[in-house]
Amino acid sequence: MSGQTTAVSDPYFPANGDARYRVHRYEIALDYRPAPNRLAGTGRLSAIAGRAPLTEFHLNLADFKLGRVLVNGRAPQYAHRGGRLRIRPAKPLPPGAAFTVDVHWSGNPKPVRSPWGGLGWEELTDGALVASQPVGAPSWYPCNDRPADKASYQISVNTPSAYTVVAGGRLLTRTTRASTTTWVYEQPAPTSSYLVGLAIGMYQTVLLGDPGLGGVTQSAHVPAHLLPRFARDFARQPAMMQLFEELFGPYPFGEYAVVVADEELDVPVEAQGLSLFGANHLDGVRGSERLIAHELAHQWFGNSVTIADWRHIWLNEGFAKYAEWLWSEHSGGRTAHEQAAAAHRSLTARPQDLRLVDPGRKLMFDDRLYQRGGLAVHAIRRALGDEAFFGMLRDWAIVHRHGVVSTAAFTAHAARYTADPLDDLYSVWLYEAPLPPLPV
Repeated sequence: MSGQTTAVSDPYFPANGDARYRVHRYEIALDYRPAPNRLAGTGRLSAIAGRAPLTEFHLNLADFKLGRVLVNGRAPQYAHRGGRLRIRPAKPLPPGAAFTVDVHWSGNPKPVRSPWGGLGWEELTDGALVASQPVGAPSWYPCNDRPADKASYQISVNTPSAYTVVAGGRLLTRTTRASTTTWVYEQPAPTSSYLVGLAIGMYQTVLLGDPGLGGVTQSAHVPAHLLPRFARDFARQPAMMQLFEELFGPYPFGEYAVVVADEELDVPVEAQGLSLFGANHLDGVRGSERLIAHELAHQWFGNSVTIADWRHIWLNEGFAKYAEWLWSEHSGGRTAHEQAAAAHRSLTARPQDLRLVDPGRKLMFDDRLYQRGGLAVHAIRRALGDEAFFGMLRDWAIVHRHGVVSTAAFTAHAARYTADPLDDLYSVWLYEAPLPPLPV
């Protein structure tokens, strides 16, 4: 396991996250009433101070009413404004000290504003859905909202019994009392705040395939009327899982779930051990199969192997895009090289102002970053040859399992799999804006 990368505040989102401490566990208990969209929460964060005495620190939390705030059981001074909860403990915390923060909050959750519209908690026609990438997590719970600060989670949700609650991780208990049910999920693997997924809705739960001994349990939570289309569209997900385990190493989490909301979503969204799709991603003819592959691949690239900050987002999206192409080739569609050639033709006709490394906040979700990221991975495959490339790829996912990485860590890793220097390749594909020729 690679260690946590120390970082200052994220250059793209300087108001999110606090590098002066890290959280190693969240215990969150929610009570949610869908009809009035009313949320009440209690949370305990178990954290460790950094190298300097901690006289104050902050969490990210949207505009909720606060009940009480405690640090190590004592009331601190605090201020809650503009999505930040600033806390000054009764006495400074020594360097390296373990401490706990308890927060009670309540209100009507809503998405937080971002350059891409609302992010985070989304009230649906009947239920709710959380899609937080990159800065939506504070829309529903207090967190140290930066990707490098990974922690384990226990999430408890009490809601009317007609609803199914799905979160990333293993369902520990489901307890019904009177008209409400409490669902408790445990995610032991280190998880970034933006990857904590949650769905509350009227779902039927089905299993995909037979995991067999030692296999990955794959479940799906789908509105009943969409099950016939779902059965066709997701039929090949177990085969994808098998291919990706062969190529990238063992699936990094305990289970994998997909949720299909009974609403349209612009794009599917990955969470830890969980992916969220919209009804529009089901058409009964596998029209969105590449997206199913893309979200599954994120469990390795992005979720288990996590970027230190958002400047390195191509390490998430380029590898997930390339996984789409690998699945296409494996399943009888276009080869990865044919997919790369099509992406290259598309990019040739578009502006040449995007650098993969540090694309800037404005372009971090630009479709060109995804396509060019896949092309950069393909260029590295061409330079290394298949045997060395797939060994490199598998080792990258295994060595950095549950860790935090940067572009520099990746380029150093890949360079070890060839005697030929890769500096020129890295320069033109990762650090310069003009599109290089198609790798052959």
